[in-house]
Amino acid sequence: MQLRSAARTDIGQVRYHNEDRLLCDDALRLYGVADGIGGLPRGADAAQLAVELVQDGIRDLAGGACRLANLVREINAAVVALGRRVSPHRGIGTTLTFGLFRDGHLDLAHVGDSRCYCLRNEKLACLTTDHSVENEARAKAAQGRPYWYNPLQGGALTRCIGQFANLEIDTFHRRLRDGDRYLFCSDGITKQIDETELATLLAAAAAPDEIIRGLVDLASRRGGYDNASAVLVFVDKAE
Repeated sequence: MQLRSAARTDIGQVRYHNEDRLLCDDALRLYGVADGIGGLPRGADAAQLAVELVQDGIRDLAGGACRLANLVREINAAVVALGRRVSPHRGIGTTLTFGLFRDGHLDLAHVGDSRCYCLRNEKLACLTTDHSVENEARAKAAQGRPYWYNPLQGGALTRCIGQFANLEIDTFHRRLRDGDRYLFCSDGITKQIDETELATLLAAAAAPDEIIRGLVDLASRRGGYDNASAVLVFVDKAE
């Protein structure tokens, strides 16, 4: 399998701290993003611990079966424990979306509203679903279960790394294809760049680092209201 990757993060124009953390480990073929939750203290600490524990956990899984959901639960417990020490009344939290590229497949784990996209045959698909109040309401409505919410709170997260209750983790397994391009990004990107634009930018005949720099710089030029972070992976050869 032949991959090329690039990663970039920017604090933006408004925030005083960058609480995004990136995973771009070519040796492990491990890529992703964690976005410390605004409104809670120590978001950067939560995100940093999460990405460090992902890397440690994947190293331990080398050569064996990959059980990403169990790993994420262990990471959640560690972030909860840190939150009890540094923010006992409110806790701490982060999103976490990452993918392991192995044996011609992608194994993906996702909690929160960071995203993973795949550009395949010039068509863009979002492989993750934001764990937000609005999306939960829509899912329940589709099942015929009335669910009221305040539209002003529609973007609030319903799941995060660091939550005390039992954590549900989305996992995904798919075969890679030659030419696939995978983007992992925080909402500082997706709130400023729509999916039509993303598809065009990701399809550019350019190297990963040039594309990723353009994405992050564009989000910043459009206001930079949040930290903007992205990791891009080209699958040049899947097998």
